[in-house]
Amino acid sequence: MTDRETPTGDDLETAVRREREAYEPDGEQPIAGYLAAMAVYLGSTGAFAALARRTGRPLPQPGPWDVLLTAGAVHRLSRLLTKDPVTSPLRLPFARFRGQAGPGELTEEVRGRGARRAVGELITCPFCTGLWVATGLTAASVLAPGATRLVCSGLTALTAADLLHFVRAGLQKAVE
Repeated sequence: MTDRETPTGDDLETAVRREREAYEPDGEQPIAGYLAAMAVYLGSTGAFAALARRTGRPLPQPGPWDVLLTAGAVHRLSRLLTKDPVTSPLRLPFARFRGQAGPGELTEEVRGRGARRAVGELITCPFCTGLWVATGLTAASVLAPGATRLVCSGLTALTAADLLHFVRAGLQKAVE
């Protein structure tokens, strides 16, 4: 193998930078921050799996009702974390307030660069946060199935109540 065939650190760094620029020339996407978030996610799920295995916890066998219950809980908790005014102090270092988005929800704009921006995108997006919430509830269902089911029931009831609020508001508007 010749020296030309073995990339140096500088060559590798140049190649990575070139690929990064080809992907998104403006450099707005916090790729390193996304990599860090993926590492945290994979590390925490791996650590949880090791803990569950080490403690001999059986894996639950969720049925359709469990999936619906968890879906309602993930929906409500992810919106609570990413849009609710009461949880805005958690998002304050990563987002800028822009106004009301609807009943009980805020519009926020992500701010910062790099990891700060990546975290901001994660905690202001209910779809992004939903993956983390679903993973947390799944892990909790292994460690404390009864308590997790109780929490999911409460959050799903809140989701259903929110839907009823919107139905009522819509009907009132139609009558007026």
